[in-house]
Order: sequence, then structure tokens, then C-alpha cells
Amino acid sequence: MTHSSVKTQTLEEHRQQFPALQNKLYFNYGGQGPLSQPALDAIQSAYIEVQEIGPFTGASNKWITQQVEGARDAIATELNVASSTITLTDSVSTGCNIALWGINWKAGDHLLLSDCEHPSVIATAQQLQRRFGIEFSTCPILETLNAGDPIAAVLEHLRPQTKMLAISHILWNTGQVLPLQSLIQACRQQKPEILILVDAAQSVGVLPLSLAELDVDCYAFTGHKWWCGPDGLGGLYVSPNALEKLEPTYMGWRGVTVSSSGYPTGWQPDGRRFEIATSAYPLFVGLTAALKHQQQWGTAQDRYQRILQLSQKLWQQMRQIPGIHCLRSAPPESGLVSFQCAEHRKLVQDLEHHQMMVRLIADPQCVRACVHYLTLDSEIDQLTAQISQIMSTR
Repeated sequence: MTHSSVKTQTLEEHRQQFPALQNKLYFNYGGQGPLSQPALDAIQSAYIEVQEIGPFTGASNKWITQQVEGARDAIATELNVASSTITLTDSVSTGCNIALWGINWKAGDHLLLSDCEHPSVIATAQQLQRRFGIEFSTCPILETLNAGDPIAAVLEHLRPQTKMLAISHILWNTGQVLPLQSLIQACRQQKPEILILVDAAQSVGVLPLSLAELDVDCYAFTGHKWWCGPDGLGGLYVSPNALEKLEPTYMGWRGVTVSSSGYPTGWQPDGRRFEIATSAYPLFVGLTAALKHQQQWGTAQDRYQRILQLSQKLWQQMRQIPGIHCLRSAPPESGLVSFQCAEHRKLVQDLEHHQMMVRLIADPQCVRACVHYLTLDSEIDQLTAQISQIMSTR
């Protein structure tokens, strides 16, 4: 299901269609990506079209089905999987919750996390512990950022009672890219029945992906970060093997089959079984338009290679600034560049005052700057010059 794209726009032409990039230096794609004008127009037009057709009519329901399945197909194409494996959600957290709550947990079962997981995953693990009496623990991935073996760190913390590993593909705080395929293979050799849930908040839209080849069970992602789609729309990939091992927690009309009298008779046979009910359907049109728009500049591999070039440049320049310590000792393998300095919060505030947007991270305490294929070399120069000026006054 691979697809190719030929560049039809220069980067400058491409960027002109992102209103948010015209009046600021944006380095927070890992938090939320800006919407392109084509995506904004598509969302607005879709809302108008629904009203013109007539909300909640046979014609509008047909239109909605077409848009939902169109978005599902577009997502599946990006991830090189079958459309039937995609559950449409509103966020990464929802996708992770579907997988985490979908297991029939029993007291004494074990859930393993890394020590770099997002608070929403940790909070869900805490609630599973309270509700079902399971145990959860973390393995030390943070210390492998520059040295050590993350696979060994995971394997050493698997237990006979471990039912699931929940781990990120790209760590949201440090930008470390885990060797996911090798990690999954190693876990399956030690525990063939383990389910593996991946938080893909920072990998979808950055890495060229073929999820079937990774052999991952569940891969939760969003469209509003690196894909620059609308907030409120994401997805969950569930492999065919894992589909029958998870049960829906929340039920609604989108996830069930019904008899001729409308009585629920079972779950949908594919990823739709985890979907619930009414969504903001114009967002599906917006995400489809966002994915189509980015393909006008290049392929997923094109975009990733540019991200790598830019992140290396930012990392190299940051290392030259007195008082700045980059977390990574080698060029990043993703678009996230995390660094430490005195007074992290004040630096973020000072940069925002100069219309330069970065993010404060609490653990480890650092500042995170994200480069996208949309980022200009000149923007990196301006950012590092401003940080250097700020640091020189301290």
C-alpha cells in the first residue's frame, strides 16, 4: 500500500498556505501543528455543505459515511495498512485508553511502561491498578538516551504476569526514537502472548511508517500534531491478531451491528467496533485535506529527511551557546530537540515574547523545540540567535 508523491510546490509556496506561520517562528509541532488554508477551507465548506444538505437526513448520512471512510482510507494509506485496522478517535489518549481498558485484567496482572510515558498513560495505569488490582511498573528508558540498550532495559523488567507493554515510538520529552521493530521482536521471543501498545503521538507524521511490518498490536496517534490536521481527530491501529484480544469499553451505534429492527446484535468486525457515536464530521474532511496538502511537497521519506537535516542543524547550533545543554549527545533522529538551561520557564516566556514558540517540559526539566519539514533554515538561525542573546544577559 505504499504511495509516492512528486513535489508540485516549492517550500516557500507551500508555507504561504499556513496562516499561523506568517507572523511567528513556530517550534511546537509536537504540541500542535498549524492548519493549512486548504484544510481550514475544507472544514468550513463541509460544515456549510451539511447544513445545505440538511442535518440528520438520508442524504447527509450518506455524505458523512463517505467522508469518514475517506479519512480512514487516507490515514491507512499513510501508515501502509488496511483501512479495516483503523479506529477513528479524537486523540492519542483515547486510543491508548481503548487498548488499555480493552484487556480483561485480573488482580496480579502486570502492565509495563517506560519511565518516559505521557501523564495520560500513567494516569490510566493508576486507575487500572485501583479498579482491578493490577500491578504496573516502569523500565528505565530515560537513561538510555545517549548510552545503553533500551531493548535490554525493557526485557529486564518483563515479568511472567506481564500482559501488556505500553511504550512510545518517539519519546515525547527527549525525542529519542526507540528501535521499535527490534524491541517488539525481542519481547515476543520472551513472551509470545504479550500485547504491545505504542503511543505514537510524536512518530506519526515524522517517521515513514509501515505498521504491519513493525508487528505492533496497537498504535495510537493523532492528526493534529505532525500531520497538521484539525485538533479533535486521531486514530488507533489495531492489528488483526490483537483485534480479538481486546473488547470495547464504551459502546455506541457506530461500533455495533444491528438487526432489521435496530436491536444491537454484536460488534463491528473491524476497527469500527471501538468507535462510539456522533463526531464533528467536517474534521474528517479537514484531515483528509491536510494529508493531501502535505503530499504536494513530497513523500513521507522526503519530509523525514528534511526534518533530520533541520534537527541536526538546530542541535549543532544549540550546542554552541554557552549555558545550553542539549539532552542528546548525538544528532537527533526526530524533530524534537530538547535542551536544558537556567530558568527554563523564563526562557520559554522570553522567546514567546519575541513570537518564537517552544515548550516547557517538566520531566526531565527542559525546553523542547520541534522542527518540521515546514521549518526554514533561517528560522533556526533566528531562534538560536535569540536564545544566545537571552543567555548572554543572564
